[in-house]
Amino acid sequence: MQTYVALLYSIILGEGRRVVMADLKAMAEDLGLKNPRTLVATGNLVFEAPATDIADLEQRLEAAFEKTFGRHVDIIVRGAEDWLKLAAGNPFPADSAKAGDQVAVRVMRKPAPVEAVTGLQAYAGEDEKVTSVGGDIWVVFSRERPSSRLLAAMNHKRMGTGTSRNWNTVRRLAEMLG
Repeated sequence: MQTYVALLYSIILGEGRRVVMADLKAMAEDLGLKNPRTLVATGNLVFEAPATDIADLEQRLEAAFEKTFGRHVDIIVRGAEDWLKLAAGNPFPADSAKAGDQVAVRVMRKPAPVEAVTGLQAYAGEDEKVTSVGGDIWVVFSRERPSSRLLAAMNHKRMGTGTSRNWNTVRRLAEMLG
C-alpha cells in the first residue's frame, strides 16, 4: 500500500452548498481507498491504496466525485514521497515562518509552462514573490494589499490544471504523512 494526498480544486457545489468532509471520506471508502482522512474542510484527502498510476487515480476520484456530488471537480493527486519533497522544497522558508497563510503553492497536474510562470512576474506587487519548483508555482502574497493580481493570473487557462494551498496546509499535510 502507498499513501497519497488528493487536493480538490473546489468544494463548492453551488449556491450555499459545500462538500462535507465525512461525505468525501465515504466516497473514498466506496472507491476501495483505505484509511481516508481529511485536513480542515477545504478538500484535502489523505488515503492509502495499492501503488498505481497517478493519472488513473485522479480520473477515478474525479468520476466518483461527479457521481457522488453531481459536479466535476479537478483533483490533483501526489504520492506521499512527492508531497514530502514538495514541502521540503519550499523556496520561501523565512516568509513561511513569519506568515504561513501568505505563502502558497499552486500544485500542478502537469508542470506549469516556464514562460507562463515568468509572465506572472508582471502581476506581482513589489512585496510579492513568484517562482517555480518542480513545475509547481510558489507565491508569497502581499500582507499590505487585501487582494493580489496574482490570484487571477494563476488561472487554468494560463497555467494548466492545478490548485493552490497555503503553507500551513502544505506543512500539516506533510505532518499527516509522517
